[in-house]
Amino acid sequence: MTTRTLRIALLTSTLLAGAAQAQDVTLTIESWRNDDLTIWQDTIIPAFEAQNPGIKVVFAPSAPAEYNAVLNSKLDAGSAGDLITCRPFDASLELYNKGKLADLTPLAAMANFSPVAKSAWQTDDGAATFCVPMASVIHGFIYNADAFAQLGIEVPRTEAEFFAALDKIKADGTYIPMAMGTNDQWEAATMGYNNIGPNYWKGEEGRLALIKGEQKLTDPQWVAPFTQLAKWKDYLGDGFEAQTYPDSQNLFTLGRAAIYPAGSWEISGFNAQAQFKMGAFPPPVAAEGDTCYISDHTDIALGLNAASPNAEQAKVFLEWVGSPEFATLYANALPGFFSLNSTPVEMADPLAQEFVSWRDKCQSTIRSTYQILSRGTPNLENETWNASANVIKGTETPEAAAERLQAGLASWYAPQQ
Repeated sequence: MTTRTLRIALLTSTLLAGAAQAQDVTLTIESWRNDDLTIWQDTIIPAFEAQNPGIKVVFAPSAPAEYNAVLNSKLDAGSAGDLITCRPFDASLELYNKGKLADLTPLAAMANFSPVAKSAWQTDDGAATFCVPMASVIHGFIYNADAFAQLGIEVPRTEAEFFAALDKIKADGTYIPMAMGTNDQWEAATMGYNNIGPNYWKGEEGRLALIKGEQKLTDPQWVAPFTQLAKWKDYLGDGFEAQTYPDSQNLFTLGRAAIYPAGSWEISGFNAQAQFKMGAFPPPVAAEGDTCYISDHTDIALGLNAASPNAEQAKVFLEWVGSPEFATLYANALPGFFSLNSTPVEMADPLAQEFVSWRDKCQSTIRSTYQILSRGTPNLENETWNASANVIKGTETPEAAAERLQAGLASWYAPQQ
């Protein structure tokens, strides 16, 4: 090769390298939230791309029920996207432990999240965080404000006021006092036991003590929510035992029930369907002036595929996902899925703003069964569904339900033995 030919070859390779660098990098996001596709395409991705020329983003969701299997297959085959939407706790922890998710602890944006916000996407010792928290759902009660006004009912703050309101609604007879069934079981635990329970076991204090083995499910503060649930039976209307989750949603949105034990994910659907004014209140406390606790449950986050060839660009996107700007965009695009960012987000939707305002008044915790305690058999989360439904129906006493759950947990979980 002559010197001139060598010079041309070197020049050509330099030009080609420059052209390659100038080309856009495309990041692909794996997710189960296929109902969010237009929000990502129309709102979130354009906002990021406008600030980051050279990085393109594609949101490529799978069907929710198939997501875990599809994602695992893609990760094993090396064909998964750069960014992985993370479910809370064990499913994502397993991916991290297998080396499929990168450690994101060094990201500057992690400073924007509290320990509770990060807890769903950390190793058990909290040493590594592997997904950037995006949103949580908050529990409480949604009520028909027109019905309350008609019956002269004030929003209840204490348990006594709560049951007085239920009694008044029942005595009037126009409305079913509360719309919830026990057919599907999970609602009884999710919108029942883990909704009202944190006020009894003092949120994170009790939840962490249970994990450490310092408290038991047979202790008074863990039996007490079952005792309250047993009183709900009288207010759920005829045939609640056979009532499904969609049945309960319909009873409320059609204006036939006055109160709905809720998760904030209902907001968008209820806004579209209900023809009456709605309000919300947090789980009532035992006595006026008591500290209130809410289930502010970590739901969704975003991680980095450890095998991504575009890790640096993906980290740019993840830093942005951890920013207040993303928090505001996402939370307002999806009212009821609340930002986990420590920077407060003003919500445009009044019902969503009511839910999120409780963070300023109450202590946040997460569902008691989700971290560590449902890894064995019997599965404490699923057993709590069944126990909560039985207690409401009156087929199991609060004490017997607690004893059964405790025995099941102790059968496989060493700190409880």
